[in-house]
Amino acid sequence: MDVHPAPARGPARRVLVVEDEPTVAEVVTGYLTRAGYEVEHAADGLTALELAAALRPQLVVLDLMLPGLDGLEVCRRLRAGDGPPLPVVMLTARGEEADRILGLELGADDYVTKPFSPRELVLRVASVLRRAEAPPPAASVAVRAGDLVVDPAARRAERGGRELALTGREFDLLVFLLRHPGRVFSREELLRHVWGWEFGDTSTVTVHVRRLREKVEDDPAAPKLISTVWSAGYRFDPPDTRAGDGSPRP
Repeated sequence: MDVHPAPARGPARRVLVVEDEPTVAEVVTGYLTRAGYEVEHAADGLTALELAAALRPQLVVLDLMLPGLDGLEVCRRLRAGDGPPLPVVMLTARGEEADRILGLELGADDYVTKPFSPRELVLRVASVLRRAEAPPPAASVAVRAGDLVVDPAARRAERGGRELALTGREFDLLVFLLRHPGRVFSREELLRHVWGWEFGDTSTVTVHVRRLREKVEDDPAAPKLISTVWSAGYRFDPPDTRAGDGSPRP
């Protein structure tokens, strides 16, 4: 007998499943429904965008290989809208590493590779939603580093008075690094502390660090705030204490 994750508590969250393979779509929607989610389904990219605009789901499970408009373009359009970023969990085939990396660069929050465990997918969906919906800590105060100001309570980040357009995961990564200046964290540690994953592909961290550098560094090709420590991980160097270590970026 199948063992399913415990149903989601509280009001049912709406999840849009975008998958053109009928069997996969049936399995995914079935597992999510039994886990307590209100599930809608789209079999192509254009329909997915229409349903996302009309139904305003809390999360999208998005296959990359879709007829007409592919998953990457759907993700790009979903993330281009105004308002809070819509969480996206991508479904990818094992041979689509380049597309998976591009999906993360476009702002996808997580990915699951095919063939996959439906139970794991439900757990990933729950994890992404939990982080997206988590209230800020009661004692949350703005964190400053030079002209970089991050307000966790308002989920706003500015540099030189200009607001930064960060995805939810980029914001969480930046807050974590700012709160631990001068300390080196491995990719595995960042997966655990920022993503809440005990296991996973560390290239996820690499992609998000690269994206974050593009938004907070004067020269992303020669980062000074977020340093790479060779064979160890990443370190945030506050502007008043940083010292170049000659480490190459990933």
